[in-house]
Amino acid sequence: MKFRLAQNTKLEILKYILSMLMVMFIGTCIILSQGNSPTEAFSALITGSVGSVSAIGTTIRWATPSIITGIAAVIAFKSGIWNVGIEGQMYFGAFLAAIIGASVAVPKIIHIPLCLAAAGIGGMLFAFIPAILKLTLNVNELICTLMLNYAASLFTEYLTFKYMGFDASELADAIATPDMLPTARLGTIIPKTSASTAIFIALGIAILVYLLYKYTVKGYELKMVGENLRFSKYGGINYKRTFILIFLLSGFIAGVCGGTEMTGSFGKFRPAFATNLGWDGVMIASIAKNNPIAVIFISIFWGMLKSGSFHMERVTNTNRLVISVLQAVFVLLVAVDYEALYKWLCEKRQIRMLRSQKGEV
Repeated sequence: MKFRLAQNTKLEILKYILSMLMVMFIGTCIILSQGNSPTEAFSALITGSVGSVSAIGTTIRWATPSIITGIAAVIAFKSGIWNVGIEGQMYFGAFLAAIIGASVAVPKIIHIPLCLAAAGIGGMLFAFIPAILKLTLNVNELICTLMLNYAASLFTEYLTFKYMGFDASELADAIATPDMLPTARLGTIIPKTSASTAIFIALGIAILVYLLYKYTVKGYELKMVGENLRFSKYGGINYKRTFILIFLLSGFIAGVCGGTEMTGSFGKFRPAFATNLGWDGVMIASIAKNNPIAVIFISIFWGMLKSGSFHMERVTNTNRLVISVLQAVFVLLVAVDYEALYKWLCEKRQIRMLRSQKGEV
């Protein structure tokens, strides 16, 4: 059994390596087709991610929300629930955190946890909508959470507009909540960078979720609901209550991500502040095979790519969207079941051999 586990691990590592090599090859072809130098582009990518203290700080900054949204996705996906509304839940969390951070004057030791708790509750309440719709009206949670992302983005923009008292459309670019008080802001871990202490919150969440699934009865119940719904029902697990709990927990963590973005990097809520952060979490969870610890390492790599892509666009003629395309391609390549593909090819080969032998006879 131990050998089998080790063998499976080696195969998974080999799959990641081959996928990475294929992505680099595809990226080279895309960059060459644009008339640019792949060597310069990849060199700038590395320099922009780990080439200086400032670059490392930017990598940490982007890895932080990736970890938290990745864990929010893991909780849902590990239990067989398609919560792709993480970005919308993050918006509501961020909005509430920004309001609490700007309007409530309390000591820092209370203010930051208060902002993050409000953010988590905001994300949790918004996640309750698709959960209750699924249980009462059997509304598909994938479609529901997907569409609610747009509702969250537009509704929080409307709330911000009204909160600030704007009444003219030409002020749309200025829509933002007031600056959060200094007591609501997280500290930086690398001076003159956007890397904040939110990274420790992200790591703490990932470790707690790992321990939840590995060592607790509740974690076992959450996992069983996803792996075998019929077995979980016969095993005495309250499916409806557990289903809602999964959605609320996933939404809470997504909301906390919005809170860390406000208390850390932004300091105020602006509409459309999250540039696909929710989708990053979904992709990272898929690559990590819903493993919370793997999410940490993949998120760091994700942060390196995002940090490096901005630098690459500044110093070369390669558009940073090329990296976004390669990230999506990497997800697709990792998702392929190469073992099943290999077996299918072997079967096809055997069939051809048998047919050729019959033809010879």
